[in-house]
Amino acid sequence: MFEYFPGNYVWNLGVVATLNSGGLIDEVDRACRPIKEAAQRGEDAGTADFLTAWTALTDQLVEQAEEAEAAGHTRTARQLYARATNYLCQAERMQSASAPGRLDTYRRVLALQEKAFAPGVSRVEIPYEGTTLPAYFSAAPVEGPAPVMIMWNGLDSTKEHMYSSGHWAELAARGISCLMVDCPGSGEALRLQGLTARVDTEAWAAACVDYLVGRSDVDSSRIGLVGWSLGGYYAPRAAAFEKRLALVVAWGANHDWGAVQRRRLEREGERPVPHYWEHVLWVWGHSDLEEFIRFADAVNLDGVVEKIDVPFLICHGENDRQIPLAYAHRSYEQATASPRRDLRIFTPAEGATEHIGLDHLPYVSSYIADWVADVFEGR
Repeated sequence: MFEYFPGNYVWNLGVVATLNSGGLIDEVDRACRPIKEAAQRGEDAGTADFLTAWTALTDQLVEQAEEAEAAGHTRTARQLYARATNYLCQAERMQSASAPGRLDTYRRVLALQEKAFAPGVSRVEIPYEGTTLPAYFSAAPVEGPAPVMIMWNGLDSTKEHMYSSGHWAELAARGISCLMVDCPGSGEALRLQGLTARVDTEAWAAACVDYLVGRSDVDSSRIGLVGWSLGGYYAPRAAAFEKRLALVVAWGANHDWGAVQRRRLEREGERPVPHYWEHVLWVWGHSDLEEFIRFADAVNLDGVVEKIDVPFLICHGENDRQIPLAYAHRSYEQATASPRRDLRIFTPAEGATEHIGLDHLPYVSSYIADWVADVFEGR
């Protein structure tokens, strides 16, 4: 993995994720150069400096975007807003849950994101247990009802990260719509609505499917689900119990997330985000770490993936430093009821070998989009 900040895995992961989601190396370098020294102090220290530096870059791009808008150059403006959103969203992700001004930063991310939408993408609200789950819907450019993929994020990503990944565009190019959802415990659902994560993710899946079957532009017989990172637990769990789904993809196997937490207590493996334990407790709505560790044992797919009876793709990086490769094999071996189960391991020789392929994200995205299209078309 490209290491702008040698030895600081978490910061490097953020840089690589940004570059593989539409960021430009010159802009990233200008933002990161002033904070090289701060990165040497560790993954938690200096995250406020990270936000300051990347906010300055965001401000510059927004000013350029506004000038382009005023001149009637809407495509240029949209591209500038997209990169500004990408940078600010990554900087917001790096902050502690209690960091002053974090919510204001995220509200700015939301405003910028809507200015960056490509044609065919819109904000939607999914009814869910007396409230809603915020989401973005990308409508495939086809006539008549289209197949659709529900896309779920992980522990620390947001629907804005999903948008900047461009996976929805890969799907659209293959005639497939995409619903990018902030699940409970993530993004806007957590930050602005206080919705925390839960083990029984089929509850979120049911809400998403209910919403989609009510749309006239959706082929309700071809609704799939993909989840990355912790979504590699969320999505297979949901597909085991929500039987209206036609396929499922684990973009990074997360078969026994509870065991991963116990390893992280011992500082085994890398962490995805600074201020890790504060973030984890926030996501799951817990306040006591010891109690949470016991609770986290339930975030496990043993006895669950056996119930998946639709096509199931598992993608994992051979050199994933967060989630053991063995978990990908475990999910594959246990999914015996799936009529088509595929395991794809990405190697160092080809790239995409880090967590969810962030070091070569478009490569993984295209592979998954091709697999989904083949399954939907019966190939």
